[in-house]
Amino acid sequence: MKVVKTVAEVREIVNPVKLQGKKIGLVPTMGFLHDGHMSLIKRAGEDNDFVMVSIFLNPTQFGPNEDLDSYPKDLESDLSKCEAQGVDLVFTPDVDDMYDNLKTYVKVEELTNQLCGMSRPIHFQGVCTVVSKLFNISKADRGYFGQKDAQQLAVLRKMVKDLNFDIELIGCPIVREADGLAMSSRNKYLNEQERKDALCLYKSIQKAKEIIGKGVASKDIISAMTEIINEVPYAKIDYIQVVDSEFLQPVETVEGDVLVALAVDMGSARLIDNFTYEV
Repeated sequence: MKVVKTVAEVREIVNPVKLQGKKIGLVPTMGFLHDGHMSLIKRAGEDNDFVMVSIFLNPTQFGPNEDLDSYPKDLESDLSKCEAQGVDLVFTPDVDDMYDNLKTYVKVEELTNQLCGMSRPIHFQGVCTVVSKLFNISKADRGYFGQKDAQQLAVLRKMVKDLNFDIELIGCPIVREADGLAMSSRNKYLNEQERKDALCLYKSIQKAKEIIGKGVASKDIISAMTEIINEVPYAKIDYIQVVDSEFLQPVETVEGDVLVALAVDMGSARLIDNFTYEV
């Protein structure tokens, strides 16, 4: 496994790989890798001849009052996990190398004005910009993203389609802890009590799955989920929404395929979860 820090070094390695006709799989991450990331890396290894993982805590997707400075880091552990998974190349750039007097950004309209985009207005512009750069730098044939970040995946699919990126995006299932909590690097922020209480997200998802069906009103789904979350007095709901799966716009009733998603502040951790329902 090779570990490099500059764009030039990546290109020196991936250009011969492309000339040999081999397929490259890219797994973009912000580090502090867990089993959810490992599932993406494993899938990339199954699908491709060469696997590249990027570890870059991207500042442009964090707002001024968000957790950029406190985001958990453990590069030594990350590299060990990547090597154990058979990764070929790890890209760990510095901010100055990725953003040298940046004046160009990528923004996807409409899909970013709901869900996480409501409270994190610059987030997806930062995501799309850095992922565009990683696609170009890696020359990957396939990119791997987790369904836990369902809005991110939908936004990136639209970006790839609209800008004619020659890459296939692969969405991989949410990986959960044994008790159902969706794996996330931000789970590190939870203390023992918050970790127990955080199961309210998963419980609300399970309840929604019980009652959802064609013709069911979105407000009934949201109400049932809200009731469960509110059982934890300090849990602060950012949003619970039922949106169409393609454009992520709110729907009043379930008539087509939908995404049911929520974000909840648990202490200092902002947690998200979701599921899709196909009619």
